[in-house]
Amino acid sequence: MQTALIQTELGDLPLTARGKVRDIYALPDDRLLFVASDRISAFDHVLGSGIPDKGKILTQLSLFWFDLLRPIVPNHLITPKVAEFPAELQPYQAQLEGRSMLVKRAQMFPVECVVRGYLSGSGWKDYQQTGSICGIKLPAGLRESDPLPEPIFTPAAKINTGGHDENISYATVEQTIGAAHADALRDLTLNIYTAATKHAASKGLILADTKFEFGLIQNENGDSQIILADEVLTPDSSRYWPADTYNPGGPQPSFDKQYVRDYLEAIHWNKQAPAPALPDEVVSRTREKYLEAFRLITGRADLD
Repeated sequence: MQTALIQTELGDLPLTARGKVRDIYALPDDRLLFVASDRISAFDHVLGSGIPDKGKILTQLSLFWFDLLRPIVPNHLITPKVAEFPAELQPYQAQLEGRSMLVKRAQMFPVECVVRGYLSGSGWKDYQQTGSICGIKLPAGLRESDPLPEPIFTPAAKINTGGHDENISYATVEQTIGAAHADALRDLTLNIYTAATKHAASKGLILADTKFEFGLIQNENGDSQIILADEVLTPDSSRYWPADTYNPGGPQPSFDKQYVRDYLEAIHWNKQAPAPALPDEVVSRTREKYLEAFRLITGRADLD
């Protein structure tokens, strides 16, 4: 089996963040280097095994979506081509190729822009308890995985301590970032979701829900401009279901980390550190799920 890249090491380049998946480095001129590792997390812990090529899959899926969504919203990408990166990064081509992006540094909004078109995950739990999601009242009698009457914007506050993001009301978003920005993020989120669900449907996929991150940059005229940033519409940030097996009334097979979660539940892990390693079979099957999503969405057979 191929080796997973668990952690990047780029010499003296300043590391600004090491998340559950991405290593982010600072560069001059308000630029950042995003490198997607092959780390995988579940239940808020990074596991002891990586998934080979996962970082490449996430990066190349995001690049596909950035390009497709460009008519709707600009993004933070400068270039994904390592040959165009600064000279000090060239010695690290083996670590960077296919899994990195040089991007504009943005002032990020402290809001996860979540959109749901189907009743699943934490939204399903919220609905069972309250009949609502994030305070948005829904019709009675909906089943798990049912489509919602229309997609809904269900934002969350970014929690950078490794825990779950916290669902918040739209009024809280307005109080946090201002009404004009709140309206703009909601409209962008719903418009992107509409375009993405149409593309996914053409590939035999249901996009049940997803989340986006937005930030502000200064454009060429010196004005503030909202851009789409981070990862976009990957199996890590989105819930994709195969349309041909869709059967509401319970959970659906998906292209995300559910296979890993199911394994961890089966071994009765207590969800405390240290997180366990995964057997080769689970690693291999998870990689196949990510690759299958990539091939279906992009129409490409192989990674770059």
